[in-house]
Amino acid sequence: MLRIKWELLLMAIICWQRGHTDNHEAKKRLGHVTVVVVGGTGDLARKYLWQGFFQLYADQVGKGHTFSFYGGGLSPTEKGTPLLFGILKELACPPELSAERCTLVKDQFLHLSKYHQLKTTEDYEKLSQQIKQQLGQEGMVEAGRLFYLSVPAFTYADIAEKINNTCRPPSDAWLRVVLEKPFGHDLYSAQALDKKLSDQLKEKEMYRIDHYLGKFLCFRKKSLTKSAKEHHVLEIEIFCRIQFYDQYGVIRDVLQNHLTEVMTLMLMNLPANLSNSMEILQNKLNFLASLQHVDNSNAVVGQYQAYNGEVQEELNKTKDYFSLTPTFAGVVIHVDNVQYEGIPIFMTSGKALDERVSYARVLFKNDVFCIQDPNNVQCKSKQIIFSLGHGNLQYPAILISKNLFKPELVSSGDWKEVTEYKDVNVLGLPLSDYYIQSPVTPREAYCELISHVFFGRKDSFISAEGLLASWAFWTPLLEGLSRVFPRVYPGGEANGNLLNFQLQGHQVAFSHEAVVNVINPGAKDNFQVMQGKYRSSEMVSAWAQELVERLASDLLLAAEEAIREEGQFHLALSGGSSPVALLRALALNLYTFPWRNTHIWQVDERCVPHTETGSNFRSIHDLLLQHIRIPYFNIHPMPVHLTQRLCVEEDGGPALYEKEINKHVNGSSFHYILLGVGQDGHTASLFQDTKLENDEERLAILTESPIKPHQRMSLTFTAINRARRVGVLIMGKSKHELVSQLSRIKGESSKYPITKVQPKTGTLIWYIDYDALLG
Repeated sequence: MLRIKWELLLMAIICWQRGHTDNHEAKKRLGHVTVVVVGGTGDLARKYLWQGFFQLYADQVGKGHTFSFYGGGLSPTEKGTPLLFGILKELACPPELSAERCTLVKDQFLHLSKYHQLKTTEDYEKLSQQIKQQLGQEGMVEAGRLFYLSVPAFTYADIAEKINNTCRPPSDAWLRVVLEKPFGHDLYSAQALDKKLSDQLKEKEMYRIDHYLGKFLCFRKKSLTKSAKEHHVLEIEIFCRIQFYDQYGVIRDVLQNHLTEVMTLMLMNLPANLSNSMEILQNKLNFLASLQHVDNSNAVVGQYQAYNGEVQEELNKTKDYFSLTPTFAGVVIHVDNVQYEGIPIFMTSGKALDERVSYARVLFKNDVFCIQDPNNVQCKSKQIIFSLGHGNLQYPAILISKNLFKPELVSSGDWKEVTEYKDVNVLGLPLSDYYIQSPVTPREAYCELISHVFFGRKDSFISAEGLLASWAFWTPLLEGLSRVFPRVYPGGEANGNLLNFQLQGHQVAFSHEAVVNVINPGAKDNFQVMQGKYRSSEMVSAWAQELVERLASDLLLAAEEAIREEGQFHLALSGGSSPVALLRALALNLYTFPWRNTHIWQVDERCVPHTETGSNFRSIHDLLLQHIRIPYFNIHPMPVHLTQRLCVEEDGGPALYEKEINKHVNGSSFHYILLGVGQDGHTASLFQDTKLENDEERLAILTESPIKPHQRMSLTFTAINRARRVGVLIMGKSKHELVSQLSRIKGESSKYPITKVQPKTGTLIWYIDYDALLG
């Protein structure tokens, strides 16, 4: 059972006490600082950036630095200047300044600010000349230049080139360029952008900002005298509900950056030296490297009902335009290290939920079993919550259940203990059941991060390695979800339990079935599950996920029927890539599928030891058998490894398997055989050149594959066609041409062995996903 030292877990929510490390860093190079906000009259600059730079100036005025501020834009000076000063005049006074002092500081700030058109290379050259001229005229030493790119990401490379070629400061002064997300939309685009930027700027000069980190940075490292190391962690949750997701979708827009950064800060190992930026960044990378792979089985996605209409209006699209962009996602993440082994991390974000709230929570197991008085504090949830504001609480705070431990208040003066409670609940408990600590003066996220840029604190930002590591983790899931229909939800309180999801093994699924509300993107996609005929047999078609769920359901029904009639169910599974998704789905039915009465057989096997990764049995074991409770004697691997040799005819492996089938399977007739089909039309390990003339009554034979490993063992068509039911699973666009070809062939074809699958008295059902069926 894992035990966590909470001095380590409560670490990395790092908000440095103002005037501590920052002042030490600043004194390394006093002098004049030029701030250039590219996109200085845009929405982000108006709402947040200029307030942040005003706060920076108010903090630093009179401490050895001098400043110039430029708002850059595409508009000419006569248009841009009134826009900029209209923004600056509306800036709010920092709370620590008196009204009289604020008026003076604000007047100075306005006097130091200027609009400058930044459109062409010549514009940047003029800016550089103006900076040099001012420094020369006033006899100032240059400390550095700070460029904040508040512009679309596709312009970054061009602006970086202009800065590099025209606006670099002298070698003894620093250059810092701040970049807003998005930093690409997947691993490959992020790598391309990184390459372009790194051609112009050094890594130490780039500050990739995630404003959400600023919210989390307000929780500085807290020294908790009383440790929670004896408490057992049940799960970790990171949740964010915000107002808008752009065309990137919730995973790209929130989970890949905001919530992943919160996770790494929260769960990375505490560095030995908290002022060492490089050590913090390395520890974040180490944590990202320990994350287990995620795919569709680890996520649920949804889209709120009005989203398509909003997108059609915003992008000026026709009513036929359809988007699969998810506006809700729930993902479970597992960590492959001793510290967090077995602890699920739930990462969730959504639009149009019933409450705007953001938090990270650590939930502990409660060993107390309450017979009476369930409202007693010892009977309630044990949890630590890092609230980022919004929701019922409305202010950032750390909340610790009173039945967990009482933290000591940090003596720095930055934090206060909250003792006046509102009559509200936070995650299931009234405020009175928590010890609550909150910053004395919470700072807006951009104010905090702009200060960190000024002081050169790289640990507050996203490194190139960290960015690419994050995209490498999320891109496979994004690719897997690209053709998955998100669950439609109405929004707000009307969502009810529609978006609730639950853990199933290492995977997640929605807790409740949705009322089918088929989205109408066009003729091709205007159905979810379709039944029909294919090669004169039954056919079931759907998108991949729904198709696998349907096949798993059909297998369950077949198993229940066989067990009612005969007391056992004999299932033969093929190898290859086709059944992988099904095996994962079956593993989830740990308690509902009658595994105790099920026998697992192999349709075919490669002539390699069962312990090797190329073995079909190894795949069945890893994806299914190790997750279910099935009697050892109910598992029947093909005997390809006898007398320390692989698939030697004299060892009689196929005859042994045939004998075992005859012993256990009534009439040698399997209840269900699941097959796949290769792109060349082979099935099981029965290929175009497989000779069967002399083996017509045999149930298993050795065969030769055209690809390595060449030697195989396979059930014969005799065994396959005796089955009560045969399912053929075909998935993926790469199989579309094959599906089309097979549909035009009547009867058998020696070129396509799958056409010889014709159960004598049983049923043949084709399971074909839409990618394979429609291309």
